[in-house]
Amino acid sequence: MIIAIACIVAIAVIAFILGVRPTDIPEPEPVSPFQHQDERKTAIYENLRDLQFEYRLGKLSDDDYQATKKDLQKELARVLAEVDRIKNAAGGPPPAPSKVVTPPTGLVCPACGAKFEVALKFCGECGKPMRMAQ
Repeated sequence: MIIAIACIVAIAVIAFILGVRPTDIPEPEPVSPFQHQDERKTAIYENLRDLQFEYRLGKLSDDDYQATKKDLQKELARVLAEVDRIKNAAGGPPPAPSKVVTPPTGLVCPACGAKFEVALKFCGECGKPMRMAQ
């Protein structure tokens, strides 16, 4: 009896999955040609920031820091050139993002006064604990 019910349920699930029509599937949102490049640009800027932080902590030698920084700057230049090429091919600036983004309130380091847009536990400049900006 249990085997028969399990078989019926399995057949019903398979029929439901195979019965999905293409019209029932929503259309994907159009992909902006700038979105991928913006994500790459953001990642490179974050890598540069992390590289500088690790260099200041003494984790990297001067030669390693300069070589890695130069490589990241070259990659950033390629990304920015690609954005310009796409912008010129499209005939104008990239379309405005469809989502409304509220700017963060920001954080300020109580020790050195450095301001950051992302929430950090410790200052990226001096390494002291952070607090919310007033």
